Amino acid sequence: MATLNFDELAALIECNSHSKNKLGVDQHGEQMIELLAPLGFSLTRYQREHIGDHLLFHTPTKKGQKILLLGHLDTVFPKETFTEFSQDEQWVYGPGVCDMKGGNFVALNALRHLRAQFGPLHNIDFLLVSDEETGSDDSKHLTAELAKNYDACLVFEAAGENHEVVNGRKGIATFEIEITGKAAHAGNHYSEGVDANFALANMLLEMTSLTNLKRGSTVNVGKVRGGIGANTISPHANMVVEARFSSLEEQNRLLQGIENICFAIEITGVDISINGGLQRGVMTPTKAQQLLLDDIAQILGAPLPTEQRGGVSDANVVASMGVPTLDGFGPFGDGDHTRHERALKSSFELRVDQVSKILAAWCFDAHTQTQPSSVIDDAFAQ
Repeated sequence: MATLNFDELAALIECNSHSKNKLGVDQHGEQMIELLAPLGFSLTRYQREHIGDHLLFHTPTKKGQKILLLGHLDTVFPKETFTEFSQDEQWVYGPGVCDMKGGNFVALNALRHLRAQFGPLHNIDFLLVSDEETGSDDSKHLTAELAKNYDACLVFEAAGENHEVVNGRKGIATFEIEITGKAAHAGNHYSEGVDANFALANMLLEMTSLTNLKRGSTVNVGKVRGGIGANTISPHANMVVEARFSSLEEQNRLLQGIENICFAIEITGVDISINGGLQRGVMTPTKAQQLLLDDIAQILGAPLPTEQRGGVSDANVVASMGVPTLDGFGPFGDGDHTRHERALKSSFELRVDQVSKILAAWCFDAHTQTQPSSVIDDAFAQ
């Protein structure tokens, strides 16, 4: 396998693609279009007015399983903050080297290897969305709809420290809750007021009490605001609430619990308005997913280590549609979302080799074991 050209990665890193920089995200998308076009991909562009366009690269369909590769174009770094790429003997440094331009670079080079080895590609599509770092509020609907067309999905977020792939991620729900009370003079007409701040304080305590660490569930009231001044009964308040959960049962419990608390507090005379809700559903290990892992172990000659993470990704979206999904096929790195972001060069080489072998087996019947396995067919049939 050819040595990777990290100067090519540098050009991708140095194009600022902050989620709110539509021009930059689209410029980075054009870079990926240019790199993938020689591999025979066709392009469907999902144009957006205020965020970057989402891009679906697709190959011809033949009989057999269809695989979706999934990544995102955006990063968390605004223009003129953290834009530099650098490298030394072991590491590459820069915005997105592991989250997740580096992961997209792994996918790109694995596809190049397949093209060189087998000729025209088929049954492998590559979706790059533009708003993952801000919650995929737009793209999650597209991703969920497209997911129905595939038999399995590999996601290219960063690998674990020991090159774990991710077989489970917490789900997440976010809410902004507006509380409307009634203003009154705190000295002269105290009893005529309806205190929105008091309602917020009670809701905060009730919502936080939904946390159950043993079940992997948390509720965090991350931001509160309310009131006018010390001499006025507060006529308004608001709170931003996040819930995370590790199972569908806990997802349902927390969502219902938050809704019940909001309805119950209205008995005090305040009005409640709730915006938001489930952002990404929980991703849990499944039998079909385990069959993919079993088949990958046969293809690679050893099992891939797995881990579950508290953070979310677009893997949650695809998995929630019932598609066997594995995440973490990008390189290992650390410092993501900070100016210290870096990724390990040798990790790129390893991941490109692994992904190339996996896709060769699944799409070109190039299993490395002596007898082709039917495990992958069983997984897709689940």
